[in-house]
Amino acid sequence: MRIALYQPEIAGNVGAVLRTAACLGTPVDLIEPMGFAWDDKRVARAAMDYIDHVTIARHRDWTAFEQQATGRIVLLTTKGATPLHDIAFDAGDILLFGQEGAGVPDHVHARADARVVIPMQPPLRSLNLAVSTAIVLAEALRQTGGWPQRG
Repeated sequence: MRIALYQPEIAGNVGAVLRTAACLGTPVDLIEPMGFAWDDKRVARAAMDYIDHVTIARHRDWTAFEQQATGRIVLLTTKGATPLHDIAFDAGDILLFGQEGAGVPDHVHARADARVVIPMQPPLRSLNLAVSTAIVLAEALRQTGGWPQRG
């Protein structure tokens, strides 16, 4: 299981995702360009000292990411066809999340192997990136038995 963030725009969100991924033992792919400098102090502030406990792969663009992707790409999108509670996750899935403001372009949407939406009360349409990531990752790990074992 992996988390992939497509051209994230907000450093604090990325930091929060990195902290979640560190705690749950999930690698993170960052697909550039990002909307902030990687050395942005807001990433470090949100990730705290957890950033040293997560595997991060940075990709110069979508093509570079796609060339190395080995699992099924599961796109989380407000345009999703499958509600989160109806998808069956695989341990090798890549959970792809789009930009906070724009999601992903059509060609990325078309490339996804599955398109999933988190159901919510109308007329509301989306959650914060870090919150969405935590919700989906928790469900995916629950389904695949991938939760970390307590030592």
